[in-house]
Amino acid sequence: MTPTVVILGRPNVGKSTLFNRLAQRRIAIVDDTPGVTRDRKEAPACIGGRDVTLVDTAGLEEAPPDTVAGRMRSSSEAALRAADLVLFVVDARSGLTPADRAFAAWLRRASLPVLLVANKAEGRGGAAAAMEAFELGLGDPIAISSEHNEGLGALHEAVAEALGEPPDEAGEKADDPDRPLRLAIVGRPNAGKSTLLNTLLGEERMITGPEPGLTRDSVAVEWRDGTGGRVRLVDTAGMRKKARVQDRLEQMSVASTLGALKEAEVVVLVVDALLGMDEQDLRIARLAEREGRAVVIAFNKWDAVEDRAATRRQLDDVLTASLAQMKGISVVPLSAATGRGVDRLMPTVRATYALWNKRIGTGELNRWLESALTRHPPPAVDGRRVKLRYATMPKARPPTIAVFGTRAEELPEDYRRYLVNTFREAFAMPGVPIRLQLRGTRNPYAEE
Repeated sequence: MTPTVVILGRPNVGKSTLFNRLAQRRIAIVDDTPGVTRDRKEAPACIGGRDVTLVDTAGLEEAPPDTVAGRMRSSSEAALRAADLVLFVVDARSGLTPADRAFAAWLRRASLPVLLVANKAEGRGGAAAAMEAFELGLGDPIAISSEHNEGLGALHEAVAEALGEPPDEAGEKADDPDRPLRLAIVGRPNAGKSTLLNTLLGEERMITGPEPGLTRDSVAVEWRDGTGGRVRLVDTAGMRKKARVQDRLEQMSVASTLGALKEAEVVVLVVDALLGMDEQDLRIARLAEREGRAVVIAFNKWDAVEDRAATRRQLDDVLTASLAQMKGISVVPLSAATGRGVDRLMPTVRATYALWNKRIGTGELNRWLESALTRHPPPAVDGRRVKLRYATMPKARPPTIAVFGTRAEELPEDYRRYLVNTFREAFAMPGVPIRLQLRGTRNPYAEE
C-alpha cells in the first residue's frame, strides 16, 4: 500500500504551502490569514522517489470539542491515526510557542515516526533560527522555506529514509550496492548539457544543436558508467535568470529542472569555458549547495579555449571569491562535442559522491574539535564564554556535524566558517557541502 504522510502543526506555519510544494501543484488555498485550511486534503505525491498519499490538515489548536477549532483538531487527529509518517511543521522565523511544545510532547507520546520541519528558514540566518526547534525532542530540525523553495531536497531524502525505500521493479533495495547513482546535468541554455549526455551514452539520445532551449523537459536515462556501476542520468532544460523566464512553457521547464536537482545525489554543472562562469552559473551552484547536493563542474568547450592557463585561473578566482562554501569543488575541463576529457568526468563524480557519503567516527571527530579549539578558541559572546564540549555526526549526504556546548548556538558566523573549513581540511572533503549544527546543552526532555 502507498504510505500516508501527514503534515501537522499549529495555524499559519506554512503547512498548505508545503503541501502544494510537495504535491507539485496548487491544491490547497494559501493565505497569511491563520485557519484558512479547515478540512484535511489528500493528494498523491512523489517524495524522495517514494509514491505517497500526502495529507494537509487544519492547524492544531487547543479548543473545546464543540467549537470549529475543536472539530478541526479532531479531524487532524483522525488523519494522524492513519499516518505512516508525520511532518510536524514549526515556524523558524517566529520561534517556538507553548502550542508547539505541547503538540510536540503529544506527538512523542503517540510513538509515531515524526520528521521535524522548521519552515520559513530562508536566508543567511534561517538555518541557525531553525535549530531552536531541536528543543522539542523530535530529532534534528529540517530547515526549509516552502515559499522560496529552499531545503526541499533534504526533506525529500529524510522522508525516503524514514519510510524505507521499497524494492524497485528489479527487486533491488535502497542499500543495494548496484543501486543507481542519481546524477543530474544542469546549467545555462546552450552550455552543452545534452551533447555531454549523448557523449557519455555513446548515442544520439538527446536532440542537440546551436539553438538554445532545445531541451524542454527533464529526461532520465539508465546507464552503466566505466566502473560498471549503474547511473540514473537526468538531462535538464537550461536555466536562465529568473527575470527572463516569462514564457509559461519555459517556467514549467525550469520547475522540472529544479525537481531533478532536488532528487539528484550528484549534480554536474556544465559551464561554457568560452563564456566563463557567470552569475547564473553561480546561482545554480548555490542552489545545489543549499539543497545539500554534491557538485562537479564540467568545464565544456575546452578544446576551443585559446589561453587555457588564463581561463582556468579566472575560473579558480571566481570559485574562491563567490563559492567559498564549496571550497575545493572539482572541475573537469572537457569537450562534450569531441569527447576529449569526458572519460575523467565519471571517476570524478564517483569520488565526489564517496565524499558526500563519508561518515566520520565520533572519536576522530572529537579529536578534530579539540585540535581546532586549541588552535583558535571560540570568542566570548557579549562578554560570556562559549564552551564547546563535544561533536557528533548525525548524518552524511551531505556531511553534517553537530557541535554541543554552552551557548554554542551564539557563535559568530566567522567562527562557524572556521570550524567548517578546518573540518574540511582535516578529513579531506573538498567541494562537498558541509552542514554545521550548533546546540546548547539544555535537555529537550527536561520539562517532562
